[in-house]
Amino acid sequence: MLFILIFAGFACVKTGVIKAGSKKAFSDLLIYLIVPAMIINSYITDFQPEVFSNLLLAFGLSALFLLTGMAAVFSAGIKIKGENAPIAKFACIFSNAAYMGFPLIQALFGSEGLLYASAYVTVFNILIWTVGVSMVSGKAKIKETLRTILTTPAVIFVIIGLVIFLCRIPVPEIISLPLGYIGSMNTPLSMIIIGMIIANSTVGSLVKNKLIIFIIALRMVIIPLICFGIFFVLNIRGIVPNIVLLLEACPCAAMTSVFAVKYGYDENLAAGAVVITTFISIITLPLFAFLLTAVPVFQ
Repeated sequence: MLFILIFAGFACVKTGVIKAGSKKAFSDLLIYLIVPAMIINSYITDFQPEVFSNLLLAFGLSALFLLTGMAAVFSAGIKIKGENAPIAKFACIFSNAAYMGFPLIQALFGSEGLLYASAYVTVFNILIWTVGVSMVSGKAKIKETLRTILTTPAVIFVIIGLVIFLCRIPVPEIISLPLGYIGSMNTPLSMIIIGMIIANSTVGSLVKNKLIIFIIALRMVIIPLICFGIFFVLNIRGIVPNIVLLLEACPCAAMTSVFAVKYGYDENLAAGAVVITTFISIITLPLFAFLLTAVPVFQ
């Protein structure tokens, strides 16, 4: 189903129904309205000690897997030199959890899954605006970094959602229903945007680039396998580790291209990393999802 939605976005651009330049407007709609509505809606649920315990576990595992991926990239990339090395490492560390991960989590685990996925995105945003920005800019301004973190829509609405959940604030149906309707647009719009990105890409010549190969190997193979290893060593099972593993197995973050433009790195390299790993994820993400949800050894 996700592949068909991606193809819909691809076809709309190729046939001229949607202009490729509309991608930014759709992305803004997703980031500033649809994802916040989806996050809030996932927290509108009866307080249960087990759910709260799982939420804390989601925060902990998210930090563990993200930091593990970061350590793997810095270890493997110690010999990677050149002016584009920082953006290549950034692409390896940070996944496209919002665009590719949330729709998959919503399809597999429903609103409870999105609740735990929001914990991952919170930790992700803190790291991307601290370690990530410092890595690609070569410097870190504490005040500016804190302001960016605290004004990121996903973080703001996770905090609001936590207040609603923990304080057991009742949300009337006239508010919760529209939030649910808006939030349900996340999957189709995310996939359509991915299709638009693919349709507008001209990155075929980058496949032989050594940095692209390095990014693909780490982002799509090595980091997920290391996280699966931790999964077995810690002997953790259940919905929360499954969700965090799937989010960590997503392709390169779309922010890779944004930061490449902002800080003067090779834009084609960044776009290539995002598009090529997204192509690969059409195969790998369903495979990982199948392993985690259907194979007995992972249960």
